[in-house]
Amino acid sequence: MPQLNPAPWFSIMVMTWLTLALLIQPKLLAFTTMNPPSSKTSLTTKPTPWPWPWT
Repeated sequence: MPQLNPAPWFSIMVMTWLTLALLIQPKLLAFTTMNPPSSKTSLTTKPTPWPWPWT
């Protein structure tokens, strides 16, 4: 069964994870958003019941 042979796929997986961990992740973590989230409390409104015409 060729799918059980890890020789070609294990090296691809290791290189992918190393690329993600060493090159891409530090660049993503250093990214600062232009619009940071605010700490405002959200206003909750009380829902009003719908006036059904047939009741």
